[in-house]
Amino acid sequence: MGAYLRFSLEGRTVLIVGASRGIGLAIAQEVAAAGARTVMGARSLAPLRAAAAELVAQGLAAEAVKLDVTDAVNAGAVVASLPELDGLVFVAGTNVRKAFETYTEEEYTRIVDTNLNAASRLARLAGAAMLGRGRGGKIVFIGSSNQVTSLPYLAPYAMTKAALGGLTRALAAEWGRHQIQVNCIAPGLIWTDLTARVLSDPDIAAWREGVQPIQRWGQPADIAPLAVYLLGPVSDFVTGQTIAVDGGYTTTKVWPFRPAEDDAG
Repeated sequence: MGAYLRFSLEGRTVLIVGASRGIGLAIAQEVAAAGARTVMGARSLAPLRAAAAELVAQGLAAEAVKLDVTDAVNAGAVVASLPELDGLVFVAGTNVRKAFETYTEEEYTRIVDTNLNAASRLARLAGAAMLGRGRGGKIVFIGSSNQVTSLPYLAPYAMTKAALGGLTRALAAEWGRHQIQVNCIAPGLIWTDLTARVLSDPDIAAWREGVQPIQRWGQPADIAPLAVYLLGPVSDFVTGQTIAVDGGYTTTKVWPFRPAEDDAG
């Protein structure tokens, strides 16, 4: 199989959950460009339809479906409408940044329901469909660098993303014999409309200089190619992995030391 065909998603149907903006939209654009029938799901149907129409205008296969990840009936109906489903990418998520002891029960429940319970539900539904079809499949969760290292004021978010890592490994172990690969992408500090207010703070940019060797904020387009890789045949021997796309944030640190030219020690 040639390199192009190994990275192609031609003939595959992929459902992307949370595809109306940010990382989800970037993944949908890349998946469609790779040749898949790209089913874009989100609660906000108007921007979703506009994004799908742009892809269709480019000669790509894309469609929008209303999908509220916290609505079990809606989620089940969407998956049931896709009996040929080959891949699921779960991007949808929410966050509230505040001291842990000040979270309301509603805030806590909403974060857990959206980030974890909905991800588990969609994976269960998609996995059952893939098992019934008997042709294998791919499931990709979008996690976070907070799975392995965390920051203050986002404890429920960090908890849900860490749980996604455990779910990834458990499902990979259970479904591997059925040729279903399950993996997780852990983005680092990515500039989106949801993070722009925080990341645009000059103090945050200065802090980045000491924690991340690649000195820029990540972009949604930095995440999308890995999703295509994990959805295609080239990654058929990759499963149970959480792969960081974070500019080195979780594996390295930067310090102000610079060796002098004559410093051999």
